[in-house]
Amino acid sequence: MTAFLRSERHSSAILLACAVFGLVLANTAFGPTLIALRDTHLAIEPLGLDLSLGHWISDLLLAIFFFIVATELKAELTHGELSSVRKALVPVIAAVGGVIVPALIYLALSGGGDAARGWPIPTATDIAFAVGVIAVFGRHLPTRMRVFLLALAVIDDLIGIVIIATVFARDIQPLLIVAAVVSLAAFAIMSRVIHRRGALVPVAIALALLTWYLVAQSGVHPTIAGVALGLVLHRSVGEPASHALTPLSNGLVLPLFAFTAALVAIPQSNAIGPVFLGLAVALPVGKAIGITIGGVIGARVARAHTSNPILGWDLFALAVTGGLGFTVALLVNQLAFDGLPQLTDEGVLGVLTGSGISLVAGAALISWRSRVHR
Repeated sequence: MTAFLRSERHSSAILLACAVFGLVLANTAFGPTLIALRDTHLAIEPLGLDLSLGHWISDLLLAIFFFIVATELKAELTHGELSSVRKALVPVIAAVGGVIVPALIYLALSGGGDAARGWPIPTATDIAFAVGVIAVFGRHLPTRMRVFLLALAVIDDLIGIVIIATVFARDIQPLLIVAAVVSLAAFAIMSRVIHRRGALVPVAIALALLTWYLVAQSGVHPTIAGVALGLVLHRSVGEPASHALTPLSNGLVLPLFAFTAALVAIPQSNAIGPVFLGLAVALPVGKAIGITIGGVIGARVARAHTSNPILGWDLFALAVTGGLGFTVALLVNQLAFDGLPQLTDEGVLGVLTGSGISLVAGAALISWRSRVHR
């Protein structure tokens, strides 16, 4: 079963099925009950935590997903495709293009006001979904194309993480941030002790939970704790930990988040507003244009260091697939429109629509390029 859940194609299918299931159920007679259950608050009063069930999933459980992303990022930075300027230059420039263009398209279509707060939503690429499309439809593609897309998605999610940590911070508590840094440092030291002695894992888990709690109370979004923990963890400990947690993330965390985030009742009128339109266009079109232009510029800048750059239809196919925002996009949507339920719902529908268009178009293009390379 764990091998099944580690599969990129299986995890992508589960994620998509849960999102569709949530959207369908939300628009049946069970919808109001499920939405009310998601919004029910579960408080731990002695700790000062009072979160809805949906926020326990997006704030605590989703930190596990970000922890895994961070360990993958660290692996790429230390001995992977981002371990040198020469290797990282092309995917970095492509990722920047894939962030700037969708944000500009969204701002142009959103019409300003509260809707403009959603400009960061279409900037992220869902690693699990994008790599899953390659796994299912691109079996004969060159390995370098999969590596390029993975590096692109990791950089792009890193940009999304920075946006979450800065743009969406609320009521910052400096002393609690300092305490979180101290706890994080203790966790890093403990991971090195575990590396040498192979013990004290429960202490490290306790320090990880303490770090999450302090970050949650500091005003910074608590998923950032997952990122920080993954980045400071010793490599020899981090990679096995990521491997062990991947089935939990793919089989429980991401499906739960997709299901609860997609619990949106589609309104009978005025469903297509500026937020929906902006996201439905910015994700598939903005990503395709931005990543393609960025990839071409990156290849020209790095031509002295890159003997066989990804260009033409191969680059465009990967760029279209990059429009699969989904997980991070849904999270940023919740943060951007916090306190604005109508815009939040419209944003969810926009993310699902834009990602759906990218999924269909990307799968078709990847399948075609796979046949060509075969």
